[in-house]
Amino acid sequence: MSGNPRHEAILEALNARGRVDVTDVASAFDVSEVTVRRDLDQLARAGILRRVRGGAVSVRMRGEGLPYALRRLEDTSAKERIAVAAAALVADGEAVCVDSGTTAAELARRLASRRLTVMPFSIQALNALAGSETAHILLPGGSVNPEEGSIVGPLLEQSLRGLRFDTVFLSCCGASIEDGVTAHDLEDAAAKRAMVGAGRRVVLIAEGAKFSRSAMSVTCGFRDVDVVVTDDTAPEDVLTELRSLGVEIVIA
Repeated sequence: MSGNPRHEAILEALNARGRVDVTDVASAFDVSEVTVRRDLDQLARAGILRRVRGGAVSVRMRGEGLPYALRRLEDTSAKERIAVAAAALVADGEAVCVDSGTTAAELARRLASRRLTVMPFSIQALNALAGSETAHILLPGGSVNPEEGSIVGPLLEQSLRGLRFDTVFLSCCGASIEDGVTAHDLEDAAAKRAMVGAGRRVVLIAEGAKFSRSAMSVTCGFRDVDVVVTDDTAPEDVLTELRSLGVEIVIA
């Protein structure tokens, strides 16, 4: 579904208004209403929206993060560029962690052809790595969040206490100078903190929009982050402040 301009327009309308109408989308793209209904049905099956008479409404709840299926359609080209730039930061032979989330799953696909030892922290990242002939995959202990596919829990945290990784690729729900790196889910934030503690180098991968968002649970401060890989929509004042803290910035 990624890259379909109608799907992306539907996503933008849902984010802005919470509802889309079949007639509006059909008119905007000069396609039949049958085509738009087919788009909406496909997105509904993916859990991105709920069909109603004449259109569709958002499944997003106030105060919660976007569902994984919906985030997967956001800023797809930026996520691909960030994944390419992040993958270029590691050398063959390194041991790395790959966090959960949509950008991290894209990164896992880029690492699958590399000679690395990789511990993935989501089912999506594991699937991306599973067919690799070069990457050695380590599985973390823990349970799976059924909505996100993230691997979390005390077993994961315990297993990381005895491990050290060359690079930890960290994702986030939000990031700000004041609050640091944040996540919506408490268990996910705890897993991220354990990853940070096990890494010699922490690389935050985040689209520019993440720097205008914040979530409830703090993962770490930016003094714990060595490199930020983002895109050209990231606020320049935030990037300047991060550089003053000694954080390396990579713009994808």
